[in-house]
Amino acid sequence: MNMAIFARFHALDGKEGAVASELPSTIARVRHEPGCISIEAYRSLRDPGLFWIHSRWLDEAAFDQHAALPATNDFVERVQKLIDHPLDVTRARILQ
Repeated sequence: MNMAIFARFHALDGKEGAVASELPSTIARVRHEPGCISIEAYRSLRDPGLFWIHSRWLDEAAFDQHAALPATNDFVERVQKLIDHPLDVTRARILQ
């Protein structure tokens, strides 16, 4: 069954541009991974330091494979230094 991921990133003061610059290449890479149905990055209109990634996956196994990739772990390591909270990732099922 398809699943969705919601990842939230709130930049440290002064790091908004750094977070924004991390997202495009990551999104482009992940779009081509097996099991990725879709992925988009968003920036809040009211809080320029708040970002989300929303992705859809064929199943949890596909996302787990993505999460284990060195490129994914490198992205997480880089972005954790730029945000003001612990990494916030939610796995969800689409309500039918």
